[in-house]
Amino acid sequence: MFESAELGHRINKAVYDTEVPPLRVALLDAQFDLAQSATFPVIILIGGVDGAGKGETVNLLNEWMDPRFIQVHAMGTPTDEERERPSMWRYWRALPPKGKVGVFFGSWYTAPIIQRVLGKSKASQLAQSIERINHFEKMLTAEGALIIKFWFHLSKEVQKKRLKSLEKNPKTRWRVTDTDWEHFHLYDKFRKVSEHTLRETSTAEAPWTVVEGTDAYYRGLTVGKILLEALRKRLDLPPPQPHLNVAPLQAPLDRLDVFDKLDMSQKLAKKTFDSALEKYQGKLNLLMRDPKFSKISLIAVFEGSDAGGKGGAIRRITAALDARHYQIIPVAAPTDEERAQPYLWRFWRHIPRKGGVTIFDRSWYGRVLVERVEKFCPEQDWMRAYSEINDFEEQLVVNNAVVVKFWLAITQDEQLRRFKARKEIGFKRFKITDDDWRNRDKWDEYEHAVCDMVDRTSTDIAPWVLVEGNDKNFARIKILKTLCQRVEAALKKQK
Repeated sequence: MFESAELGHRINKAVYDTEVPPLRVALLDAQFDLAQSATFPVIILIGGVDGAGKGETVNLLNEWMDPRFIQVHAMGTPTDEERERPSMWRYWRALPPKGKVGVFFGSWYTAPIIQRVLGKSKASQLAQSIERINHFEKMLTAEGALIIKFWFHLSKEVQKKRLKSLEKNPKTRWRVTDTDWEHFHLYDKFRKVSEHTLRETSTAEAPWTVVEGTDAYYRGLTVGKILLEALRKRLDLPPPQPHLNVAPLQAPLDRLDVFDKLDMSQKLAKKTFDSALEKYQGKLNLLMRDPKFSKISLIAVFEGSDAGGKGGAIRRITAALDARHYQIIPVAAPTDEERAQPYLWRFWRHIPRKGGVTIFDRSWYGRVLVERVEKFCPEQDWMRAYSEINDFEEQLVVNNAVVVKFWLAITQDEQLRRFKARKEIGFKRFKITDDDWRNRDKWDEYEHAVCDMVDRTSTDIAPWVLVEGNDKNFARIKILKTLCQRVEAALKKQK
């Protein structure tokens, strides 16, 4: 992929000086139009060999464009906070909202390439990273993002001359580090691994552009013109209408589903409940104080029918926890800030550090439940969400998170009883809304959606736990017991 970037591309200063002023005006106009429309974000990745002009190009973009609408992220060595979360967490947090440009100087490609070159990862691990990256970028583009990827290249001979030249000049020698020379001595390995990675990740949605970095005028004009063309094409042309060419999801012909196997008559007497509550709350507290818990995190997801008992179950869990170490995230309709980002963004930013606990009162599954049933998003969006959610949860588990997902199931008769009780009790009236009654009218549609959700996202690493919720005592103990079992199993795996 690098042959055309070793031909000695150059542009003389006169041409550069002539073309740059109108290019800058056009870029600013495009950036203003982007900000005014606020219909999609622009993500620019800057990668390549040391000494090829990556930093100079980032500075140039900052100079040419309006700094109010451009965010530059130099992604260096991860901080302690970042190391305690999945590797993609730091990038999710830095994604630009719709209407803005985000420049990543160093990106999700950097670590996989360097680790493979230095022998710190295997070929299979690089392949896994590439697959994860492709899924990530496909998701971003499906959410509307425009991704522009630049790889700055130098031949081995030119890179050596470039590093020596920078090092010789007192004004630029600070740019050359021992690490740059260490990487240079591994040039052939870097080239091989980089070429393979670029080839596997140059997709129709997010292709790579390889730019020869020898001549500053050439690389500057090249990047500017490609960026302008991509922006104008996206801004001036109507977005293509997606087509979903898959068979629709159908309910089983015999109408038998996972809820038919639940014994909703199970109950727990008050005396038995009190004893079990004390037992499992105490056990959960001890597990959280185990020194090995600092190596893992806990993410508990609560979904269920309206009036299913999520809030009461969560309160029984938090009663056993240290308030300094957990957070509860109640999920409602997305805010304007959240709507300006990819769907999963608002959940990624709440992922806990090692030793922490996050409880989601409703979650990312809203896309395949309420958004599906109420048609708040197109079919192609909630259909692709199944695989995106599975990818998301896999990254959490790989990072030693214990992901426990509860669906609190109740019967229609029990829901009606609870609705009426909430309406009559003064301090519970806020819990019942017109939406709850409307959702009840779509019981069968929601049940079909839930069954699809369980079938498609209940995995070995993050299975769904279906909780028989007609009796609150039984449900609360089952939830506490399950949490204890899952956390205890995770702790046993820690050294």
